[in-house]
Amino acid sequence: MSEIANLNPKQVWKNFYLLTQIPRPSKKEGRVIEFMKKFGEDLGLETIVDNVGNVIIRKPATKGMENRMGIVFQGHLDMVPQKNSDKVHDFEKDPIDAYIDGDWVTAKGTTLGADNGMGCAAAMAVLEAKDLVHGPIEALFTIDEETGMTGANALQPDVLKGDILMNLDSEDEGELYVGCAGGVDVNVYMKYDYIDTPAGFVAYDLSVTGLKGGHSGMDINIGRANSNKVLFRFLSHCLYNFDLKLAEVQGGSLRNAIPRETFAVVLVKDSEAQKFEAEVSKFDKIFCAEYSATEPDMKLKTIKTNMPGKIIVPETAAKIIKSVFACPHGVERMSDAMPGLVETSNNLAIVKCINGEFTVNCLVRSSVDTAKEGAMYMIGTIFDLINATVTFDGAYPGWKPNMSSPILKTMLKTYEKLYGKVPEIKAIHAGLECGILGAGYPNWDMISFGPTIRYPHSPDEKVNIASVQKFWDYIIETMKNVPIK
Repeated sequence: MSEIANLNPKQVWKNFYLLTQIPRPSKKEGRVIEFMKKFGEDLGLETIVDNVGNVIIRKPATKGMENRMGIVFQGHLDMVPQKNSDKVHDFEKDPIDAYIDGDWVTAKGTTLGADNGMGCAAAMAVLEAKDLVHGPIEALFTIDEETGMTGANALQPDVLKGDILMNLDSEDEGELYVGCAGGVDVNVYMKYDYIDTPAGFVAYDLSVTGLKGGHSGMDINIGRANSNKVLFRFLSHCLYNFDLKLAEVQGGSLRNAIPRETFAVVLVKDSEAQKFEAEVSKFDKIFCAEYSATEPDMKLKTIKTNMPGKIIVPETAAKIIKSVFACPHGVERMSDAMPGLVETSNNLAIVKCINGEFTVNCLVRSSVDTAKEGAMYMIGTIFDLINATVTFDGAYPGWKPNMSSPILKTMLKTYEKLYGKVPEIKAIHAGLECGILGAGYPNWDMISFGPTIRYPHSPDEKVNIASVQKFWDYIIETMKNVPIK
């Protein structure tokens, strides 16, 4: 771990190392808020913690730069808490076990927190540096970006003074992001009844494991499997071929992460047990063949287990299985405006049948508000048909690109001067905070960029070491060339 703090640029990696030592899962950011507050105060800078926990730190312009537009460097303090099932780790207590793996920094069995720890670390480095040239600086560290964008939504519109928002939460060095998707949560709830377990059946633990998961915006179009969809596809097949009973389901854990593992307890007749086990083996091979390129470690497994005392009423279980199997997951439509960009998608994130309650949680994303609404209602309609309660909440707006942006023009020229090529201009199928923040500060000129991060929201998350140096050099040079007010 200590080797990470000595990577170049040291001022950024040192701060990132410090952040890895502070547990900061979404909605549990108390310790990192206090850390950031102390960080600003120890530098002698004006430091504000607002009523929800966002931290704002101000740094005056260096001499001769007082007439430049003010920059707001923005990142989020929380991280996605995902780990492999065999990893012992408490995200509320334990530091991240990060290490250097060739050209990358990654973590042992958990998410790394480079999303958005690298952006926060870079903003911290700007605040503490004494040898940089810059205009007025504000750093905005928001909370709970990953599970509700609570900090961005609660930010008051008259707190910040800057003119330019630089969101440091993108994940491909050499790309400038000028737009993002909006999103909405779809929540399904239904109570169900149990009956006594019938005689003449055998119980099995059924599981789909070994998937890569990933960010439900960034990785939704790369063909990875969704453990919920895979398991419920098999359950749907079994409905037509076995006298299948369902006792319990647990799949997925976070709305914005593609689910990697799903578990169920099912029953089949004693006389069908051997055939059922063979069918599991058969479909394990089918799924592995279908996803051979993207999910090499995928496994559909079953093992006999203790007989549960109760099972879900069979007619209700059938409705649950069919509705989840019918629920869409993945890309619905690609963008007409920007080729290669996902326009609309859904992540079938969490499915549970526990203690008499059936719940489903989805995250719909789209850069077109009307398409987002259409996908939202389509999913709702599926679960309406089984008389479940469907609610929609947590909606947030997208960010419309401004190709005439002054800071975009400045950063295009600056990157070409530094690296001899023009960076790509992109929009992203993820919920950057820019859309929400821009609604409260409509006069802001906004842009998003960052170092290269792969597989965020999964235990495979990693950040490219060389890209962090380029990211930092780009920030330094951009600050020198910020437009005059």
